[in-house]
Amino acid sequence: MSSFVLHLLRHGEPEGAGRLIGHTDATPLPPGIAACVAQARELDVTVLIASDLSRARRAGAAISAMRGIPLVIDPRWRELDFGQWDGLPPNAVDGAALSRFWDDPDGCAPPAGERWSDLVGRVARALADLAAAPTLVVTHAGAMRAALAVLCGFDSRQSWAIDLPYASLLSLRVWPGETRAAQIIGLRP
Repeated sequence: MSSFVLHLLRHGEPEGAGRLIGHTDATPLPPGIAACVAQARELDVTVLIASDLSRARRAGAAISAMRGIPLVIDPRWRELDFGQWDGLPPNAVDGAALSRFWDDPDGCAPPAGERWSDLVGRVARALADLAAAPTLVVTHAGAMRAALAVLCGFDSRQSWAIDLPYASLLSLRVWPGETRAAQIIGLRP
């Protein structure tokens, strides 16, 4: 069974960095877009996908223009929906509720927000639809962690333990099939 390389690129720094920016459509800052373009410059990819949120979509559009690869927009690569917490700084959220969420993101989802398993499920569907071709997805830290859960079998604690700063690039070798599997081949902050 042949494998393919999947690169997951976190969007660059947006306005409001440091907040719980899930489905809030935060505007990307120009240096953040430039950092994403720099990360993608030498990648050998034939497929380019981005989340529909502007902080990922605009970085994807800049990469598309630089590389001449068509950009496909896929909302399944969105960040976790933080519901009523979306757009708030962590210190504006009840500390005990936020701690419960970090300890158990599936059982203690943000009010009116998305459960961890829902994010993992939507990213799993996006992964299942990928062609076995060298691919770059411009996405969000939560979706990248969900991909690690799906492809590498990481639980939520393992997934959240990986530091994914803005414009970080996570590269995986993926073996397609009914049960996809992957190996991390690089992480470049």
